[in-house]
Amino acid sequence: MSNRFAVCIRNDGNQASLERNKIYVVIPDRRAEADGLIRVIDEDAEDYLYPADWFVAVELPKVVERSLLKAS
Repeated sequence: MSNRFAVCIRNDGNQASLERNKIYVVIPDRRAEADGLIRVIDEDAEDYLYPADWFVAVELPKVVERSLLKAS
């Protein structure tokens, strides 16, 4: 499965863990998605669940994807 990416648009009460307008790596999690959540690698370099409506999925060029994955 290819990696997905999303931009954070809200971070209510989670300013230390999420930066608004930053691109995050999304880890597919069907169970979480069914509950309206999304699993991302946050600022602590841990995967964590957040409300899905805090993020907008984005399509990126492959070169950008590779660069982001190296940095995470």
